[in-house]
Amino acid sequence: MFNFLCIGDIMLDVSVVIDSEIHVGGDTKASISTHGGGAAANVATWLAALGNDVYLCSRAGDDLNGEFLHNELDKYSVRHSIERAKDEKSGVVVILVNEAGDRTMFPDSGANSGLSVADLPPLDHFSAAYLSGYALINPKSRKNVLEMIEHLKATDIPIVLDPGTVGALRNIPKSLLAEWLGLIDVLILNEEEALYIGNESDITGALVNLAALTPLVVVKRGGLGAIAIFERAMIVEVPAEEVEVVDTTGAGDSFAAGFISAWFEEPHLERAIKRGIVQASICIGSVGARPPLGKDI
Repeated sequence: MFNFLCIGDIMLDVSVVIDSEIHVGGDTKASISTHGGGAAANVATWLAALGNDVYLCSRAGDDLNGEFLHNELDKYSVRHSIERAKDEKSGVVVILVNEAGDRTMFPDSGANSGLSVADLPPLDHFSAAYLSGYALINPKSRKNVLEMIEHLKATDIPIVLDPGTVGALRNIPKSLLAEWLGLIDVLILNEEEALYIGNESDITGALVNLAALTPLVVVKRGGLGAIAIFERAMIVEVPAEEVEVVDTTGAGDSFAAGFISAWFEEPHLERAIKRGIVQASICIGSVGARPPLGKDI
């Protein structure tokens, strides 16, 4: 068993699944459900489902949503602070899922914006730390999260970063993004993000550019699988599994958890990518971003 620290957002996901075009100004029939979400919290639950010991460093509000989110973490055996942010609301994201399973998100960070060093647990015995890029992108929490990174580096804890969506990254100067990547040990991102940050139109060129900034870069490519480069030399590509796509929400988070769990168990690149793909394949088979409770994955 490994001990992982996950830092970042915890959210209430409101999933709106439609099977037709949206009738703007009118009614569109939908299937609506609520689930625990937030990239860091999602990764934490998938890591725990894989048998790891996990602590989630996040902030939920002192509302009914915060109570629900903490209770759900307990069901997944994810350790967390029992405190909830006083007089603050929990983060909520509305997720619109279309007929193809693709999702569009409308996030409200809520209490996540106040994340700080004070929220860190004692940093003893952690195998690695996963950091959600949304906490860095958010200007309200950015300075505090950079201080958290300093604490992690001072204790030699490897840092894994998923930088967040291109839509959000466009608000950050690329020079600043490069500085952030120089602070971390493993970068996990999707192809659109890789091409954007890597300043290239092809994935191989983007990998090479990103590898100049951080030792290990892993790119999720959806139906194409994943590709990675380690120490600017070894490039490994693994195809995706053929599965029915119901909802892609959380696919990247489940992949990250599978990859992280395998990589820190044994640094074998192909094996770790395959583990990530297996977890993502499970995730996209149902609505929501969390692993199925009470089932082996």
